[in-house]
Amino acid sequence: MTGTPAAEVRIDTDLVRSLIRDQHPQYAKLSLRPIGSGWDNVMMRLGSDMLVRLPRRSIAVPLIEHEQRWLPELAPRLPIAVPAPIHVGRPGARYPWPWSISAWLPGEAADLAAPRPDEGRRLAEFLAALHHRAPPEAPLNPVRGVPLINRADSMAERIHRLRSQTELDSSRLEGIWLDALEAPAAADARWLHGDLHPLNILVLKGRIVGIIDWGDITGGDIATDLAAFWMMFDGPVRRRALAAYGDIDEPTRARARGWAVLLGAVLLDTGLVDHPRHAAIGAKILRRLVAADERLPGATAARSQDFLYDDEGLPK
Repeated sequence: MTGTPAAEVRIDTDLVRSLIRDQHPQYAKLSLRPIGSGWDNVMMRLGSDMLVRLPRRSIAVPLIEHEQRWLPELAPRLPIAVPAPIHVGRPGARYPWPWSISAWLPGEAADLAAPRPDEGRRLAEFLAALHHRAPPEAPLNPVRGVPLINRADSMAERIHRLRSQTELDSSRLEGIWLDALEAPAAADARWLHGDLHPLNILVLKGRIVGIIDWGDITGGDIATDLAAFWMMFDGPVRRRALAAYGDIDEPTRARARGWAVLLGAVLLDTGLVDHPRHAAIGAKILRRLVAADERLPGATAARSQDFLYDDEGLPK
């Protein structure tokens, strides 16, 4: 289990101001203040209506390049705002990677400001607009939009840890996960956000106003994004939202529940190390899934435990 990775370059307001002054001097006199740092990027608010986003690790450089390449093309057809770059920054004397200036999107993350129930339909309309067939040149992503069997080994380890460290009903979660692994794979690759959990959904006065953090954008299985409905909404609200999205077959629903288990487990497992907010979000997601328990008929905890663990109770 690992926590937040260390930054590979020091990013402070002096550095960012020098990049802006050198490359975009029209903004040199605007206020600049840090607003947060994730696993991959540092964010600073520029003036009142812009955001500066800079990779803090080399592994994040292709991710911001994907945002820079594809978000301007996708944004016009999406009914919720996304942070398409206004300007693309170049490496500077003290900073080695590309960076972006985008519009500031208002609101708070959905874990802090829950959307109104009718916003499930709005999220459905957004995903339906996004989930067009991805072109061959769409970014490849080894961990999002892929067959869930590719994540089976790491998930077995996470569930094993969470079983010993939390009071979650791991047998039900394992059953949901196994059903997802057994579901037929997606037939085609559609555009995906790839990381659509509550931290990346902005809400203002109950309304979803922004979808952020597109570094994992890729072509793949729509179930990856549809997992958001199980992470964000309870029973009747979720069912209405799924109906608004359109026809979703049972294998896709099973895979979506599996992706929700996976993302919830990642947030909880890593959050227990050094990020209580992530842990709280992950725990809430997993509790919601246990409460829903919409597994396919015949799924049992015994089947999932046999699949994930050996005779000594260790991950296979």
